[in-house]
Amino acid sequence: MKQVERFATSLTDDGRYRLLVESVTDYAIYMLDIDGRVTSWNPGAQRFKGYTEQEILGSHFSRFYSEEERRAGVPAQALETAAREGRFEKEGWRVRKDGSRFWAHVVIDPIRDPSGGLMGFAKITRDLTERKQAEETLRRSHEQFRILVEGVTDYAIYMLDPEGRVSSWNAGARRIKGYLPEEIIGHHFSRFYTEEDRANGEPRRALETAIREGKFEKEGWRVRKDGRRFWAHVVIDPIRDPAGGLIGFAKITRDLTERQEGQRALELAREALFQSQKMDAIGQLTGGIAHDFNNLLTAVLGSLELVRRRLPEDPRITGLVDNAVQAAQRGASLTQRMLAFARRQDLKPESIDLPDLVRGMTDLLQRSLGPSIEIETRFPLVLARVQADANQLEMALLNLAVNARDAIVGGNGRIVISARAETVDPGHAAGLKPGRYICLGVTDNGEGMDDATLAHAMEPFFTTKGVGKGTGLGLSMIHGLAAQSGGQLVLKSRKGEGTTAELWLPAVAAEVEAAGRDQLVEAPAVATAMRPLAVLAVDDDLLVLMNTAAMLEDLGHKVFQAVSGKKALEILSREKHVDLVIVDQAMPQMTGTQLIEAIRIDRPDLPILLATGYAELPAGMGVGIPKLSKPFSQQHLADAVAATMR
Repeated sequence: MKQVERFATSLTDDGRYRLLVESVTDYAIYMLDIDGRVTSWNPGAQRFKGYTEQEILGSHFSRFYSEEERRAGVPAQALETAAREGRFEKEGWRVRKDGSRFWAHVVIDPIRDPSGGLMGFAKITRDLTERKQAEETLRRSHEQFRILVEGVTDYAIYMLDPEGRVSSWNAGARRIKGYLPEEIIGHHFSRFYTEEDRANGEPRRALETAIREGKFEKEGWRVRKDGRRFWAHVVIDPIRDPAGGLIGFAKITRDLTERQEGQRALELAREALFQSQKMDAIGQLTGGIAHDFNNLLTAVLGSLELVRRRLPEDPRITGLVDNAVQAAQRGASLTQRMLAFARRQDLKPESIDLPDLVRGMTDLLQRSLGPSIEIETRFPLVLARVQADANQLEMALLNLAVNARDAIVGGNGRIVISARAETVDPGHAAGLKPGRYICLGVTDNGEGMDDATLAHAMEPFFTTKGVGKGTGLGLSMIHGLAAQSGGQLVLKSRKGEGTTAELWLPAVAAEVEAAGRDQLVEAPAVATAMRPLAVLAVDDDLLVLMNTAAMLEDLGHKVFQAVSGKKALEILSREKHVDLVIVDQAMPQMTGTQLIEAIRIDRPDLPILLATGYAELPAGMGVGIPKLSKPFSQQHLADAVAATMR
């Protein structure tokens, strides 16, 4: 009985316990009777719940629960658990007076009298809404980050454990690497490296660098599931716990293969452009030099021929003159090769059947290459014709075959001559225009060329045959022939693996012949006795002009000389009985074709012969005009004059 009285006294004591409870505002501390009705209410409860003490005392505590939980009997279960187990603790949503919800941490303890009888319950509630909101925000952030990582397809984003084994795998990793999560998680990331990199310890060094320096970043080749390689940009960051302990690595990989290929294509395009510009520049220089040499050789050959006629028969003198003539003729052949490289030779394009052309050259090729070289031809049953100059093409093929023979060590080997049809799309590596082509190839099994030699092989005067064994103009001439014909010469070679020279030429339909093309009428070689003529010779080069005049006078003609188009027109306005005009094409201020147009205005029927050293006429001009190629001999001049006057 005394114990009960002391307990009752402590409950009604408004001393320290009441002061303690009434001072707490961060916790709702109140009592319930055994049925769950509120019997006390502290300021913290009023702050959390929104009810004043007068409003809530005597009310059942279930009003703090949601409607769904009340229907489910959750309040009663909480009291039963506290009574049965001595404590009830849980977190959940509770309802304030204004109907808003808050996240609460609830503890319910049973209150018993000294004899153990249940007197009610002590209930402590803490408002954890802010913490709950922070946790929810963090959870949503984590979920959004997971969705973000999972949704990224342009980057492989995944985690490694401290040993380098894959522990997560996103969609980008699946797309780039090719593995499904179940195929790769738990496996070491080194399988993405090439065999060479694994042997060199690259995966291990990557993780060690990330640990030591806080980051590893590099580009290199990686391997997909199907074994294909791709160029990757890789970043590895170490992941540490709050104490600084290593718990793994974050690895991000980007596939840069397209960028790498694009850069490579750009570099190749730049190199091709540079090579083209270089060859064009050399071609311009070579063409100019060849033109001047043609003029000089015209004067030399013509003068030597006249001197040879007028000298007495003395073998000691005539032999020297003949020797000089042969040297000049060799110089003329050399200038023709230079003009071919410069794309300024005079071509006579026609429709050519390549298999027929090669078959017609078989004996010549075999005699030129020797019995130790086996010649093999490979042509399809049906092959379109090409548009080219037949004579020049035969010379080019012979030149390529001889080069192939010279590249074969020991002199015993095989040369394959083949052809195939190709359709070229925009962006071709060799710079060909889109269209249909026939690729004529000459392949040897010789020693091949290294990259440095291959890069200079088509430049004029470049040769590997040694002094006296070649002019270095063979490939240059073929390059010029191909380019002037609308095609391209392509060399493919590796040291020790032989060389293939591919001559790409435009294809034409079988029924298309060389009709309607702008071409000059070549004066045929005829030897006809001529009456004396009054000839106007026009050339800005005084040496050539004097030589031409001397040969014409030696043939019995009267010659008027003009060093320009303007002077020629003045002479024609003064001399009404000029029978023939021989005019050079490349003259300053007024070209040969421009002079011809001016002459045609007043004297449309006056015969004109055009002398030119190379194909320098503008497109569409000079059609139907007889032509005399420089350098020319007196006989060539006489024949051309006779043909023009017919």
